This record gives sequence, C-alpha cells and structure tokens, in this order.
Amino acid sequence: MFSSLRHSFNLLRAGRTLAAYDALLTPEQLKQLPWSARLGLSLAKFGASKPSAGTRNAVAAALSSLGPSYIKLGQFLATRPDLVGPKRAFDLKSLQDRLPPFPIEVAIETIRENLGSTVEELFTSFGPPVAAASIAQVHKATSPDGRTLAVKVLRPGVGKRFASDLGSFYFAARLMEKFSAEGRRLRLIAAVHMLEQSMKQELDLRMEASALSEMAENTKNDPGFRVPKVDWQRTARDVLTTEWIDGTPISDIDSLRAQGFDLKALGDTVIQSFLRHAIRDGFFHADMHQGNLFVDFDGRLVAVDFGIVGRLGPKESMFLAEILYGFITRDYLRVSQVHFEAGYVPRDQDPAIFAQALRAIGEPIMDLSATDISMARLLTQLFEVTAQFNMQTQPQLLLLQKTMVVVEGVARTLNPQLNMWVTAEPVVRGWIERKLGPAGRLEDATGSLGRILAGLPNVLEDARRGAEMLSEMANSGGIRLDAETTEQLAKAQNRHQRWTRFWLAIASLALVVIAVRLVT
Repeated sequence: MFSSLRHSFNLLRAGRTLAAYDALLTPEQLKQLPWSARLGLSLAKFGASKPSAGTRNAVAAALSSLGPSYIKLGQFLATRPDLVGPKRAFDLKSLQDRLPPFPIEVAIETIRENLGSTVEELFTSFGPPVAAASIAQVHKATSPDGRTLAVKVLRPGVGKRFASDLGSFYFAARLMEKFSAEGRRLRLIAAVHMLEQSMKQELDLRMEASALSEMAENTKNDPGFRVPKVDWQRTARDVLTTEWIDGTPISDIDSLRAQGFDLKALGDTVIQSFLRHAIRDGFFHADMHQGNLFVDFDGRLVAVDFGIVGRLGPKESMFLAEILYGFITRDYLRVSQVHFEAGYVPRDQDPAIFAQALRAIGEPIMDLSATDISMARLLTQLFEVTAQFNMQTQPQLLLLQKTMVVVEGVARTLNPQLNMWVTAEPVVRGWIERKLGPAGRLEDATGSLGRILAGLPNVLEDARRGAEMLSEMANSGGIRLDAETTEQLAKAQNRHQRWTRFWLAIASLALVVIAVRLVT
C-alpha cells in the first residue's frame, strides 16, 4: 500500500513537470480533450518548475529536468515509436545526456574506494572532467608507464535514484497492462525490464569493460574498425579505465577531408561494421552516435562508450539477415515466411496477405534515388505493419532499428549519396550464403553430430563406473553372481563396446557423406 502511494506520488510529480513544459500531450491531443480535462492540466502546472525561455523541444527539456532516470527513459522511448508515436520518438532523439560534472574530489575518492590505491599511486597525472553525463564522467590521465588514459567514474548516488524510479516505471507498466489490451500487446512490463537490464549494465562499469573486450575479440580481424583497449588493473565497479583515443571526431568532416581520408569509404565502414556486428556476432554497439565515433591516424573507425549494447540470438540474427536480403532481392513471400518461421507473427494470419503488405513497403523504396533509400525507415514501417497482424513487440529488434537510424544518419553525413542497399548487400549476402549455403549446412550438421559424439565418452564412463560398482558389491558380499551370470555380463559388455565402435564408425561415415552431398 505504502509503495503504491509512493510510486503514484513520483509519477504525479513527473506528470506535473511534463504538464508545465506542455509536453504531456501534443496540441492536437489537447484539442480533443473535454474542457474539464484541459482545466485539470492547467491546474497541474500550478507550482511546477517552468521551462526556460526559448525551449524548443519541450519533452526532451522536461525529461532532462527530472534527472538521470528520466533522461535514460527518454532515450529508451526514442527507440519505441510503437509506444510514444513517431513524432514523440523523433523529438526524443535530440535528448542530450549531459549534466554538470560532480567535483573532482568525489571522483578521486571513488577511485580510491574501488581500486584500493590513491590517484597519485595509479596515475602520474589526473585531470578535471572532460565530459559529464547522467551515469558518469570522464577524466584524462597518464599512467606511470606513460600511456594516456580515459578514466570513467560513476556518478555518486545514481544507483539508488535509478532503483527508486524504476519501481515507479514498473508500477505504471503493470497498471497499463492490467487495464489495457494495447498495453498487453506492447508488453510494457517487458519494456521496463529491458530498460532495467540496460541500466544495470551501465551502472556496473565492469560490464562496459567486458563489452569492450568482447567487441575487440569479435572484430580483431575486421577491416577498418577497432575499439579502445581496457586497462583491467585500473577498472572496477565504479571506475573504467581505457586507452585515450586521440583520433578525429567523425562529426568533424572538414578535418577528415583535410587529412585526406576517404569519406565515402568511411561511410561504408560505418554501415558495414554495424551490420557485421549485429548479424554475424549478434552483439552490437547500441549508441553509435557521432560523439562516440572517431577516426584514428590510420583511418580506422574507433567506437567508444559501450554503456549501451544490444544482443540478438541466432534466430534474431538470421531473421534480420533474411528480411534485409529478401527486401534487397524483392522476395516478399520469403520475408513473410521468415516472420512466421521465427514465430513473430501468429499462425492464424495468412502468409500471402502478409507478403502483400510487405510488398507495399518494399516496392516504393525500390523506386527512390540512392539518397532517399533508408533501411532504418524500412524497418520502422515493417514494425508498424506487423502490428496490424498481431505481431508482439520484439524489444531487441526495436533497439536494433533505433541504432540503425543513428548509424545511417552518421554514414550519410560522410557520404550524402550513400546507397544503403549497395553498401549493405555484401555483408548480408555473405552471411546468408555462409549460413544457408553448403558450408553453413555442413557447419550445422557437424555441430549437431559433434554434440552427439561428444556425449559418448560420458556414456561409456558411466557404464564403466556401473560395472566397477557391481564388481565391488559382488566382492563385498552385497550381491552374489554365479559363474554363468558373470560370463553373460562380460559378453554383454563386449557387445556394448563393439556396438559403440560400430556407431562411431557409422557417424563418421555419415559426416563424410553429408559433406560430399552438400558440396556437390
């Protein structure tokens, strides 16, 4: 009871702030309200903090004023046009995660508490904050061996604030799912859960360090892309230390051009790297805006700030690759079938009619010029159409779509004539051929057979132990076996070993046959 009252109070406070900024409803929605509701909104503004003059984006400004949790909520809702509508989602894309820095003395004490050593022992220099956001701020430092480092320090008290506000978000989601069929279709509780998981990762900087390490491992052989190296000895829950990137911000087009970098090739690298990570690895940087991308002296794209990452399972990765390739090749029936095979669209829907709806999305795009083709817009329209066929919201795919919007925008600043289909096609086609072609089918068959064969030693070991136990029991008088029974057991064991060797031989032969059939 008490917690419900507390959550209601927190939500009412947030609602008052949104009302004060005229960000609760759009002007069109306000006009549709009865006069009593409009009066209630006017009264709600009384006593609430007012926006500063000249505020353009009311909803972004309101959420920023509510603090770190609501900034993160706004950034999350920017990925969910199905929840807040396309216009609101677009407005939220401009929400800047910037807050005043906290004192350097607090950062120094946090480092001492987390790493067990003073700043003087860990670094030969430690500068003031160079960037500050809702979660953490970054300092430039130098290690005793002369390396320039970026030290990210968690904002004090931010974890408790997030925990309190998340409780209120869950309270609102449960109410809306309880009383609204649309709320249940949108899976609002699952959406808040996804926000919570994202926050938990951001609040433990060891998770970001691990994400950087995983991405480095995945991309070690990728052309033109890398991430900063983690200094694990100077990293803990509230502190993350990495190499300092001295590259050129990808937003500084004039500087990149003056240094002789190929902007068109860089644009292709941005798109292809993102698709490679999402489709091949099922693991992608989910905050690839211009502020997190640099170009090093060797012309490689460097991504920083891995606080927000996305993951796709094998099913989702294949789903993404097949729908993109299906649109590229205009095979709309295949795109439809992929949705049904993945279980995203209910079986009571008609695949042919769904394919017809997909054609209505794909064909207009094919007639556009290269500068007007948008893969992100295609995915946005796709998710809007799937709602008409009772497809449940897939949060992981929406995060992917949001990131693709950002990545596409970055690439077009480098090359306004970028053709998304031409740029994406080699990565998508290569993955499709690898997974669905002979090599991929052989890989899957090998994996399945390998798992079977890998289990055989355990089976044999269990049989051996069972025989030893029987022998021990017989010798200790626990059971009695006559000579004839013992002889039969011995023969059975020999037959078991012969059959095991026989099936191993058959399995090996089957693998060879499969390989030959697939290759030919």
